[in-house]
Amino acid sequence: MNNLYNRNFLRLLDFSSSELKLILDLSQKLKKNKKDKKEIQLLKKKNIALIFEKESTRTRCSFEIAAFDQGAHVTYLGPGSTHFGTKESIEDTAKVLSRLYDGIQYRGHDHKTIEILAKNSKVPVWNGLTEKFHPTQLLADLLTIKETHPKKKFHEIKCAYVGDAHNNIGNSFLEAASLVGLDLRLISPKECWPENNFFSMCKKKSQKHKGNIICTEDIKEGLKYVDFIYTDVWVSMGEPLNTWKERIKLLKSYQVNNTMLNATYNPQVKILHCLPALHNQKTELGKSILQKYGFNNGMEITNDIFQKNEKIIFEQAENRLHTIKAILVSSLAKTINL
Repeated sequence: MNNLYNRNFLRLLDFSSSELKLILDLSQKLKKNKKDKKEIQLLKKKNIALIFEKESTRTRCSFEIAAFDQGAHVTYLGPGSTHFGTKESIEDTAKVLSRLYDGIQYRGHDHKTIEILAKNSKVPVWNGLTEKFHPTQLLADLLTIKETHPKKKFHEIKCAYVGDAHNNIGNSFLEAASLVGLDLRLISPKECWPENNFFSMCKKKSQKHKGNIICTEDIKEGLKYVDFIYTDVWVSMGEPLNTWKERIKLLKSYQVNNTMLNATYNPQVKILHCLPALHNQKTELGKSILQKYGFNNGMEITNDIFQKNEKIIFEQAENRLHTIKAILVSSLAKTINL
């Protein structure tokens, strides 16, 4: 019997450390099966609703392909395409959809919305992103870290997360570190540190797994001997344009560049980025923001550093598929025989 059957996935702390390890192990098995063209479909005739209040590339594609690979069907419910939250309450929507579908993915704004969905749904609800947490991204990140250093235990791996440490990636990174025991350094100005009680809780939990978590404004001290530097755009997609000026003023010295890499004293340090990245001017937003604020070579990460690390960054992006597939299988398949 699969102990994760019919479980919601709203945040990483919905799971124990051992359950998270099972999901990561399952992700690796599913990834290998797909690469070897030996996919075993465990979700035939399952139907999945994908609610997207916020648009997406990686999350949507990963959920859709994961479902298709496993024999399930999906319905994409994009922004403005339903009565969700406007003409029909979240509670009523959950009750209707859970009579029609076997699982519901939600990607949107307020984390309370997905909590209401889950409370009123008879089927599993999965978080594709809220303003508070982005757990499917951190699952992919953990898988990438594990694949890069297969002989190291998580508590032996040092990660620096540089930039805005109180966004959904920062919060989910804290939860990940608390469950697997990473040595995590959140490097950002104090204005961008996570909420103190939440940080203290995660730090205490991480120490039970031989890990440690710190917040620091000291870039050089935080970067010493790290195995990974992780960064993200400084303003979440969809935030108002007037947010950029304030955030850039706070974070301009936290750009991932050659000076930062040299401060690690680790010539083998790897760069992670959850994407999309403003590393060049080949997008409308990138061109507008970089020119307006005087960035000649990327914003949160310079283009040369991005290009040198694109192999692992795009592997990290692909791993969204395999970890999301593991979530679907673990919550919708009563038994898992691969």
